Amino acid sequence: MHGLLAQGGNGPGLGTIIFLVVVGIGLIIFLIIAAIMANYFRLWVQSWLTGANITIFDLIGMTFRKVNKDVIVKTKIMSVQAGLTDPEITSKALEAHYLAGGNVPLVIRSLIAANKAKTIKLSFREATAIDLAGRNVLEAVQTSVYPKVIDCPARNAGKDTLEAIARNGIQLKVKARVTVRANLQQLIGGAGEETIIARVGEGIVSAIGSSDDHMEVLENPDRISKAVLARRLDSQTAFEIVSIDIADIDVGENVGARLRADQAEADTRVARAKAEGRRAMAVAAEQEQTAKIEESRALLVAAEAEVPRAMADAFGSGKLGIMDYYKMRNVQSDTDMRRAIAASSSGSAQLKA
Repeated sequence: MHGLLAQGGNGPGLGTIIFLVVVGIGLIIFLIIAAIMANYFRLWVQSWLTGANITIFDLIGMTFRKVNKDVIVKTKIMSVQAGLTDPEITSKALEAHYLAGGNVPLVIRSLIAANKAKTIKLSFREATAIDLAGRNVLEAVQTSVYPKVIDCPARNAGKDTLEAIARNGIQLKVKARVTVRANLQQLIGGAGEETIIARVGEGIVSAIGSSDDHMEVLENPDRISKAVLARRLDSQTAFEIVSIDIADIDVGENVGARLRADQAEADTRVARAKAEGRRAMAVAAEQEQTAKIEESRALLVAAEAEVPRAMADAFGSGKLGIMDYYKMRNVQSDTDMRRAIAASSSGSAQLKA
């Protein structure tokens, strides 16, 4: 018993154990703080030196909210260094846009570009809305500063020119180039390039179609541009049309002459069909008359066949005598002779004539 107490007296005391525990806990806390400082101190120092006003606790909260703190800090520093004064550009707003799936650096770069241009009014709220709508807000700002040229028809449209026909029937083939500037206020919900190309193409075709002569268009191609611009084709679109230039215009085929030739050929075929129908009706009527003649001849033959029978009955009944019969035959012969003389007289008269 005394040995155990002696050994216990030689070992560390309770105060030493508590001290070691406190030192261990303090070391662990120090390591945690060191790790946190190593992970966040650099970003916090950058934020503090540039006036971005992002605290160390904000950086820790970004980690728990699964936000890329490097992106948020860099974009906030970028906005401060560029002199953006929009009060809505806060670290919380940047985090919210990041969590919504937006491209935070692209939004800040577009705001910087708009601020440098000084003629473009673009707020942080509008920029984030445009970005979340799926449009490239930086490209839209750049298009507002440097207008964009669109080919009409488009290069991937499958045809090289727009084809239209003047009132005199001559076809014209036109290539146009449309210079547009982005309309940031109409970018959300506004129609895109395809609508601009379709409207400009429709306007060109309408302008050429309303011309009385294709030579008027060839002499003054700018009349097409003026007519198209007057129709305000950029309404409800994401662009503002700056100018419409006719790059090339060529003369095509004489569509009017070809259509008239086709119409004449069709009319000829219709007339031939009608004439053939009338001829067929005439042939049918002729055949019908021939049948009626044959029917009449048959009736005549049948009637002539009744004459001998009637004469035989008259002889048998005593109503007709032999002398009466000879008289009738004499009259008939005299009639035939007169007919023969009349026929020969008329034939000789025609020969003399």
